[in-house]
Amino acid sequence: MSLLHADDAATFKKEVLESTVPVVVDFWAAWCGPCRMVAPEVEALAKEYGANIKVVKVDVDANPAVAAHYGIRGIPTIGLFEAGDLTKQVVGARPRHAIEEELGLTRFSKATV
Repeated sequence: MSLLHADDAATFKKEVLESTVPVVVDFWAAWCGPCRMVAPEVEALAKEYGANIKVVKVDVDANPAVAAHYGIRGIPTIGLFEAGDLTKQVVGARPRHAIEEELGLTRFSKATV
C-alpha cells in the first residue's frame, strides 16, 4: 500500500478513524529534521506490510486540530490506530525494526510478493 496524506480533518477521519485495517500514523512537519530522517523507515513499513496495514502521514502544521486532539507535543510521533482508537505511540526518530517492535506491528502479516 502506498503512503497516504491526511492534511485535513475529513481525510483523517476517512483514512484513519474509519479504516477497516490498522493504521500507522506519522505526525510530522516539513521543517523537522528527525521527521525527514524517519520518513524512509515509515515508507518502508507501508511497502513491507502492503494492504495489511495503512500508513498515513499527518503534517501537524497543515492539520493542527488533529495533532492537538491527540496531544501531539513532539514530532515525529508515530501512532498505531486500531478500530479508530490510538492504541500505541512512539515519539522520536527510530529505525524501522524499533517502530515495528514498539507499536507491535509484527503481529500483522507482512505483504507477500
